[in-house]
Amino acid sequence: MKRSSTKVLVTGGRGFIGSNLVRELEKRGYEVWVCDLMHCEMDNYVRCDVSKFRQVERLFEGQSFDYVYHAAAEYGRWNGEDYYENLWMTNAVGTKNILRMQEKKGFRMIFFGSAEVYGDYDGVMSEDVMDQVPIKQMNDYAIVKWVNELQIMNSAAMFGTETVRVRLFNVYGPGEHYTPYRGWIPKFIYKAMHDEPYTVYLGHKRTLEYVGDICRTLANIIDNFKAGEVYNLGGDEHYEIKYVSDLILRLLGKDDSKVAYKESEPFTTRVKTPDSSKAKKDLGFKLTVPLEEGMRRTVEWFKKLYGTR
Repeated sequence: MKRSSTKVLVTGGRGFIGSNLVRELEKRGYEVWVCDLMHCEMDNYVRCDVSKFRQVERLFEGQSFDYVYHAAAEYGRWNGEDYYENLWMTNAVGTKNILRMQEKKGFRMIFFGSAEVYGDYDGVMSEDVMDQVPIKQMNDYAIVKWVNELQIMNSAAMFGTETVRVRLFNVYGPGEHYTPYRGWIPKFIYKAMHDEPYTVYLGHKRTLEYVGDICRTLANIIDNFKAGEVYNLGGDEHYEIKYVSDLILRLLGKDDSKVAYKESEPFTTRVKTPDSSKAKKDLGFKLTVPLEEGMRRTVEWFKKLYGTR
């Protein structure tokens, strides 16, 4: 099938990863459609709340998509604690609504999962860990992301739907706006820019993946779609949270006088170690943007959006 005749829908396509993915797919020549919550004047756009079945049904009326990237979700642990109704409606009911359309329409789906499903596991995180040891997810966001994967696997068993699941780790880059509920990198940048206090937990380490590299890999799935597969998309190198904070401060020309240092954050693993060898083999997953360069681009984007003091 020619790319120009391949029709792709990105749910949550106005969000951080979704908007970057849309640009990557368009660059490759696909006919890309987007749905999201807000009104928008862009071409090939449909306003849709995926938690509302009537709206999802209307989205697919008269439309035939070959692939659906399901990125629409409520994001984040503390967001999920404070706004748990939205979390469960959007993530659990919303994904079920998309699955109902998949069972009817037969499109292939790529689902955006999360490394949070590995919960309290502190070993090397290969995709089959859940089949080997009991895992305890530590918050509602993690729980619902695992529920989503179970929904997808059940749909495949019952109705033959074809889905690839990806588990994202710590994606960063231009396009992720600051809110108190977003990830720690936009929070650090925004707070440092505006001379506001923030907390750095010592002893915690994370891999970091630039959004352009992640979206290139996500787009590659169409070229080598293996129904039922699940892929980790996490880097090989760990960075201490303090190292990243220091890098951000240096890029902004700030000191750490507003930073509070604490030993550990409750209800989260100190180190997450992904095994992404399967994604490297099947999808050509590779991180090409060094952290220092990726963070520089991200900080510059924040400066243009929020201004500097």
